[in-house]
Amino acid sequence: MSSPIRVRMAPSPTGRLHIGTARTTLYNWLFARHTGGTFILRIEDSDKQRSSDEFTRDILDSLRWLGVDWDEGPEVGGPCGPYFQSQKLERYQEVARGLVERGLAYPCYCAPEELDARRKEMQAKGLPSRYDRKCLNLTAEERARLDTEGKPRAIRFRVPDGGSVGWNDLIRGEVSFENALLDDFVLVKADGFPTYLLAVVVDDHDMQISHILRGEDLISATPRQLHIYQAMEWQPAEFAHIPLILAPDRSKLSKRHGATSVSEYRELGYLPEALVNFIALLGWSPGADQEVLTREEMVKAFSVEGIGKSGAVFDIEKLNWMNGVYLRQLSPEGYVEAARPFLESAGVDLTGFDADYVRGALLLEQERAKTLAEIPQLTEFFFREPTAYDEKGERKWLRREGAAELLAGVRSGLESTTEFEVGAIEAAVRAVGETLGSVGPVIHTTRLAVTGRTAGPGLFELMAVLGKERVLARLARAEEYVRGL
Repeated sequence: MSSPIRVRMAPSPTGRLHIGTARTTLYNWLFARHTGGTFILRIEDSDKQRSSDEFTRDILDSLRWLGVDWDEGPEVGGPCGPYFQSQKLERYQEVARGLVERGLAYPCYCAPEELDARRKEMQAKGLPSRYDRKCLNLTAEERARLDTEGKPRAIRFRVPDGGSVGWNDLIRGEVSFENALLDDFVLVKADGFPTYLLAVVVDDHDMQISHILRGEDLISATPRQLHIYQAMEWQPAEFAHIPLILAPDRSKLSKRHGATSVSEYRELGYLPEALVNFIALLGWSPGADQEVLTREEMVKAFSVEGIGKSGAVFDIEKLNWMNGVYLRQLSPEGYVEAARPFLESAGVDLTGFDADYVRGALLLEQERAKTLAEIPQLTEFFFREPTAYDEKGERKWLRREGAAELLAGVRSGLESTTEFEVGAIEAAVRAVGETLGSVGPVIHTTRLAVTGRTAGPGLFELMAVLGKERVLARLARAEEYVRGL
């Protein structure tokens, strides 16, 4: 790699940042950081109907949340701007005009409804639905007349009749397309805006992009873009087409499979470090069995050669496992800071609970939580009195003979403890079990009475956090409930 490595990501602000786009962005970023190259972000907002500032903001915010920074691009600047396609319309039109003047492109006056009708006619005859070149052989007089009449016109590229176009894909190897299979594609639409095919080539040339890592869904665009490179006598970048992320049923990942945007995963309580680690391994291998990698380890190990040739399945269970690993790695302070907003957004009223109590409650669930969004449900009993008991647990423990007396015994034992800490609580509860000949029922019944649940963090630890007053009140309430059954 003798020439400077310059890679880019160019999302369209027509929706929230897709998880597949985020992965491709990450691969470009890792490649740039590994090689000491430059990572460029540009916004392909040439689709003026669907592009919005809201989605642009989502893209920028999501990338920053993931920890992906850019060396050139929006809000950063750089020597190859502007970095929004909507600000380069004259440049694209200039290139298109030059191609028309050299006979390599031509005006097309066909209206969309005409094109659609002719396409259907060709399909009915069993012919390829390619543009029939109706406007290719218009005379200068005919074009002048149509222009005078104000007929809207697009600009089409004149694809060579014979031969083929190809490239050596860094992932797929040699790829070739017959020109006969390519129709004369549009460079500039009738509204004056460029198509993706033209704009991306002009931008990549102007920004001196050396390598293009992008999804394999764009592979059909590559032969057309190579024709533009050749017509302009520009050196094309090297291409690497990355297999798509697949759903569990091996179809293309879509909303019917669950969340698809980065901001959705952020809202669902995933940590950026975990999401980055997870999507990095969706199709790329660092060459070892290691699954949990730091960003620095990813940068050091990354190579295009490590990207596989087949699609990777998005396994939400694996993401949940990995996020749990990262949650457990957080410092107590970091974990509490990350969790508190999710409590508040879930409507958990923390008024009246001091910081130490909230901290203790949250930390008890650090080992079990897989996402931050689970924490309000996991810790709810710390902040709200149980209003009901787990149905199966009630049948098994609260409706068994002697349950009320058991609860009264536990309450009596705990009342006499002077230091309400884990050791003393355990001793008091186990003492009741010894008098009954079995500790298990005492622990299960006490847990249900105090939390309303049959599962959770360690019983003695959670009781210590709840505090003596709350525990005794809940035991008394449960005892009263049992006696009323």
